Amino acid sequence: MVKYQGKGVYGAIAVGKISVFKRQDIQVERIRIEDTDAEIARLESAKEKAIAQLQEIYEKALKEVGEANAQIFEIHMMMVEDDDYNEAIVEMINVQNVNAEYAVAVTADNFATMFSSMDDSYMQARAADVRDISNRIIACMSVCENINSASNEKVIICADDLAPSETVSLDKDKVLAFVTAHGSSNSHTAILARNMNIPAIIGIGEQFLTQIKDGDTAVADGFTGEFIIDPDSETLSAANLKLEAEAEKKELLEKLKGKENITFDGTKINIYANIGSVDNIGAVLLNDAGGIGLFRSEFLYLESNDYPTEELQVQIYKRVLESMGSKKVIIRTLDIGADKQADYFNLDKEENPALGLRAIRLCLSRPEIFKTQLRALYRASAFGKLGIMFPMITSEWELKEILALCEEVKRELEAEKIVYSDSIELGIMIETPAAAIISDKLAPMVDFFSVGTNDLTQYTLACDRQNPRLERFCDTHHEAVLRLIEISAENAHKHGKWIGICGELAADTTLTETFLRMGIDELSVSPSFVLKVRDTVRKTDLSK
Repeated sequence: MVKYQGKGVYGAIAVGKISVFKRQDIQVERIRIEDTDAEIARLESAKEKAIAQLQEIYEKALKEVGEANAQIFEIHMMMVEDDDYNEAIVEMINVQNVNAEYAVAVTADNFATMFSSMDDSYMQARAADVRDISNRIIACMSVCENINSASNEKVIICADDLAPSETVSLDKDKVLAFVTAHGSSNSHTAILARNMNIPAIIGIGEQFLTQIKDGDTAVADGFTGEFIIDPDSETLSAANLKLEAEAEKKELLEKLKGKENITFDGTKINIYANIGSVDNIGAVLLNDAGGIGLFRSEFLYLESNDYPTEELQVQIYKRVLESMGSKKVIIRTLDIGADKQADYFNLDKEENPALGLRAIRLCLSRPEIFKTQLRALYRASAFGKLGIMFPMITSEWELKEILALCEEVKRELEAEKIVYSDSIELGIMIETPAAAIISDKLAPMVDFFSVGTNDLTQYTLACDRQNPRLERFCDTHHEAVLRLIEISAENAHKHGKWIGICGELAADTTLTETFLRMGIDELSVSPSFVLKVRDTVRKTDLSK
């Protein structure tokens, strides 16, 4: 029996046989060619095949993990057609008279090195993407066939790492879990794994790959990050008991559908869901969420090649509101910047993008974009119960400007005789220490607060949450973070306003009682966590 320790990125356990993920092994050699036009034609044909494959993967991802998470494959399609990338390949073929495979491989190395050397963590992640698309193009010029797990039984996939396209391409019906030598909890693969509900462990280290083979029995514990090869009978028995317990928990959670979110002593709380796409509404309803506590509107912008029009936005927001009926839908206004970039915004490169022109700062700097979104939101409000939430607030003056723009939009719509709801709730995200500290002054100006714990932790602890090397320093349970949440709750209630949490901590059931004792009124979590949080709430007794 051999044990390895990694990081679990999706909490579940798997027991089964190992299948070592094998990629197409293509040896790229430098070959001198005479007919460069014919070689470029081969390249173009391979690119067409690659784009067709990516389109197929995108459509598969769309069904399995939703539009927000499928967008990486749209980005890959765009990268295949990137002018700088293609010009570099064609120039190498023409100038050096080399084969297309070699030109693609060298260009991939050059671009990946360039991305890896950048300070921005988002751009660093593009290194893996450019290698992924380049390998696909090279594969499309080869007579070899892709090798994947062809086993008819469910297996634990083991690999050095998995590209997003490889993760989505896996047949979920045949995958028990996946375990990788590398990767980070913020990688596209980890995010896709969580959305596909596949137990996953990352960062095991390369050594384990030399000690496994197809057919070995293993235990992958996504809760603890422990990976056990050839477990003894005692370990195997304990893992199977854990599997049974998890199955029973899921069955019991299903029975909580339709039940109230009420503590043992009678305290009620709202449990809502976080989503990034209209495609996720089915999961919200399936898991019996009381509403949508965070609709990430920025994905409309990230998935577009140009600014979404007012009409397009109206239709999207209207669909969300109509689908949720009488249930509340809180839509966060545009939160572009930092790790979320859209080329057509033409944002300047910043030394510290997380501290730069992002979210509400960008909106107030470009009011024409902000106003278009506000008009769309107000117009859509006639079709449901809408709340609008503004991110990254740090000052009173920002909120005054926002509220003035809202009033301006209302006057315009009234002049145009366009109907909108007169009961829209306006709120702000508490995701900076500044907002928490002056929450007594901000509360009278809005209807609610929603705490974004991801950024609140980042800014309070001065830790880049995208940097995997800082994970042990980025303590989400840090007393300073919890104190800022408590201060915000006290000030919200002092002024008769409600407060929720929509960050990752909302789903952390070890803190549920703490939040309830603070007076948190709403927890908004990923749809799959709604029933788990409800179960914890119903077992909590605040009278003790």
